[in-house]
Amino acid sequence: QVQLLESGGGLVQAGGSLRLSCVASGLPFSNYAMAWFRQAPGKERDFVAAISWSGNSIDYTDSVKGRFTISRNNAKKMVYLQMNNLKPEDTAVYYCAAKRVALTARRGYDYWGQGTQLTISS
Repeated sequence: QVQLLESGGGLVQAGGSLRLSCVASGLPFSNYAMAWFRQAPGKERDFVAAISWSGNSIDYTDSVKGRFTISRNNAKKMVYLQMNNLKPEDTAVYYCAAKRVALTARRGYDYWGQGTQLTISS
């Protein structure tokens, strides 16, 4: 059974930093591209960042470029999202996702975590 478990969410002041983590189990992690998505209240779930199975290819949505960094540790089966200079509009539930593909992708993910809430206060 595949499981993705996110952690690290919370309440942060604008301008602050936080790191989200996601641990995977039940799948050959190094064969999967990993991604972070987010869903703000009343909005659709949106792509945030993705990393290829090797870590050599990375993609970000424009609104987080220069502020967020996605990384992975295949030995630990973990993917991270380092978030700096956080803004109130980053408030959302953040989801970890896995897709059996070599390179990055913005849709079509196979597995999803339950999400972790991030709230940015102004």
